[in-house]
Amino acid sequence: MTQLDLVDDKPRLGRKRDHTRDPEILEAALDVLAETGYDGMTVDMVAARAKAGKATLYRRWASKSELVLDAVACMKSSDIDLASPPDTGSLRGDLVALVKTPTIRESERKLKVMAGIVSMIARDPELAEAAQEALVEPRAAANRIIFQRAIDRGEIPADVDIEKLCLVGPAMVAYRTLMLRKPVDREFMIGNIDRIILPAAGIRP
Repeated sequence: MTQLDLVDDKPRLGRKRDHTRDPEILEAALDVLAETGYDGMTVDMVAARAKAGKATLYRRWASKSELVLDAVACMKSSDIDLASPPDTGSLRGDLVALVKTPTIRESERKLKVMAGIVSMIARDPELAEAAQEALVEPRAAANRIIFQRAIDRGEIPADVDIEKLCLVGPAMVAYRTLMLRKPVDREFMIGNIDRIILPAAGIRP
């Protein structure tokens, strides 16, 4: 076997895919999704928003649905703070401590993304699961911890329905954002805590 044969036997590698721009492209996909909804969204729109070539996107994601699935799944990484919710010693203190301006903006964005994929969720169980894990579960998990602490402190009754309490705040925010088309601010969030969530948990004003 000649030296040339040895060279020819080596595997021929294609050009490596550059994934360094993936986060930027996924963020652009979320922005377009929130603005147009899934049905109105196109890969061309995402490419233009990310200032990337359309071919670059299709080399990484074979279809619009795959791109959306990855984009929605990556939103979970923005909820690192919710993994260890603050412990202030009181239920009200813990709930108020979660009300931060960046968190409020992120919640509004998540709601718009959720609204954007509603038409697809019914047809795609995988996307429905990804949406639940990325958009709903992180906040619900933090609230479960907070309400369970309040039960352990004897602050609220042990038989309180934690799962329903976890839905009250997000439901109010969703209605205000999606139906009333009004912004959500700190005053609104704390008002919900004092006038709705705490009384529902058994704490009198």
